[in-house]
Amino acid sequence: MVVFIALTMLLGMTGCAPVGPDYAAPEIAVSGNWQTTFAGNAQPELPDPSHLACWWANFNDPILSGLIERAIAEGLDVQNSLARLREARARYGISDAALFPNLDLSADATWSRSGNDPAGDAYGSGLDAGWELDLFGGLRRAKEAAEADLQADAADLYDVMVSLTAEVGLGYVDLRMDQARLAVTRTNIDSQQETHDLIQGRYSVGLSNELDLQQARYNLESTRSRVPSLLTSIVASRNRLAVLTGQAPGKLDRLLAERQPLPVAPVTIAVGVPADMLQRRPDIRRAERELAAQTARIGEAEAERYPQIRLSGSIGIEASKLADLFESGTLFWNHGPRISWPIFDASAIRNAVNAQEALQAQARIAYESAVLEALEEVENAMTAFAQEQLRRLRLAEAAEAAECAEKLARGKYMAGLIDFSEVLEAQRSLLSFQEQLVESDGTITANLIRLYKALGGGWTPAMTNKGIPSP
Repeated sequence: MVVFIALTMLLGMTGCAPVGPDYAAPEIAVSGNWQTTFAGNAQPELPDPSHLACWWANFNDPILSGLIERAIAEGLDVQNSLARLREARARYGISDAALFPNLDLSADATWSRSGNDPAGDAYGSGLDAGWELDLFGGLRRAKEAAEADLQADAADLYDVMVSLTAEVGLGYVDLRMDQARLAVTRTNIDSQQETHDLIQGRYSVGLSNELDLQQARYNLESTRSRVPSLLTSIVASRNRLAVLTGQAPGKLDRLLAERQPLPVAPVTIAVGVPADMLQRRPDIRRAERELAAQTARIGEAEAERYPQIRLSGSIGIEASKLADLFESGTLFWNHGPRISWPIFDASAIRNAVNAQEALQAQARIAYESAVLEALEEVENAMTAFAQEQLRRLRLAEAAEAAECAEKLARGKYMAGLIDFSEVLEAQRSLLSFQEQLVESDGTITANLIRLYKALGGGWTPAMTNKGIPSP
C-alpha cells in the first residue's frame, strides 16, 4: 500500500509545470506604414496571398513560370532542405518518445563449465520495462526545443524557396536583358555598317578623306566587339538557370535560345504593411523559432538540478534446462524505482544553465536583428523600384533625342555642314542610351523581384506537397 501511494503521488507530480522560463513570442513595435512613399504602382493595402506566394505569375511569362516551378520541384537546394527537415522531424520523434515507457523483449542462453562442477547452463526470456518520470519537465522542455527546431527547419526550407525563386527570376531577367542588348547592338552594327559603306563610296570618288573612313571603321569594329561578351553572358545565364532547375548546363539551350521580351511589371503592386511582412518572411520565423527552442533548453538544463526518478521492472522465466523453461516455478519478476540526484558537481549544472541563458540572449538579439534587416531590405527595394521607374522615363526621352540627333548629324554631314566626328559622337550616344534603356527595363523588373523577395514572397506549404508544417 505504501508503495502504491508513493507511486500515485509521483505519477501525479508528472503533471507539474516544468522548470525554466515559459516562452512568449517577443513583441516588436513596427510602423503601421512603410517609410518609402512614391507615386508608383505599389499600393499599401494587404496583398492577395497568391500574388506574393507565386509572384512570377504576375508577369504572365509562361517560360519564367515553368522554370521557377521546376526549380521548386527538382532544385537541389530544395531537396537538401527537405532532407534536413526530415532529420529534424526524426529528432522530434526521438524527444517525444522519451516521455513514454519503454518495453524490451529479451531471450538468453548460457552454457558454463568449471572443473568437475556440474553444468551451469541457464535459459531465460523476459520483458523489461522502464519509465523516466518527467517530474520537473526536463523531457518536456527537450520536446519543446525539438518541436521548435523542427519548425525552424521548416521555415528554413521556405526561406530557401524564397531565395531560389528570386534567383531564378533574376537569372531569367539577366538572360532576356542580354538578348535585348544584343539585338540593340546588332541594329547599331547594321546602321554603322551602312555609314561605313557610304563613307567608303564617298572616299573612292574623293568626297571624303581617309580620316573619315578610318573613323567609320573603328566605330563599326568597336561596336562589333561587344557581341562576344554579350553571347558569353547569354550562355552563362542559360547554364545558371539549368543548374538552378536541377539540370546539366546546356539542357535549356533550345528552350531559351529564341529572344523573348523582358517580363513587364504588373500595373499595381500591393506591398501590404510592415506587420504583414514580419508574419510572412521565413527567415524571421526561423529566428523566432530558434529563440523558442533556446528558451526551452534553459528549462532542460534547469531540470538537471533536481532528482531523476526512473521506474523499472522485469518479468520472465528462467531454467537450467530448455525443456523446463515453461514449467511451474520458473517465473521471476522484479520492480522498483531508481532515484538519482546530483549532490556535488562543482557548479557544472549552474554553469550549463548560465550558458543556455546566454545563448537565449544571443537568439533574441539575432531575432531583433533579422526584423530590422528585413525592414531595411523592403524599404531599400521599394526605393530602388520606384526610382528606377523615374530613371527609365528620362532615359526614354534621352534615347529618343539621341536617335533624332544621329539622323540630323548624318544629314548635315552629307550636306557638308559638319565634320564626320560629330556623326560618330551621335552614333555612340545613340548606342549608349539604347543600351541604358534596355538595362533600365531589366533593372525595373529585377528590382520588383527583389521587392517580392524582401516581402517574403515565393513560397507556400502546398508547393512542396510533403506534409511540411507551415512556419
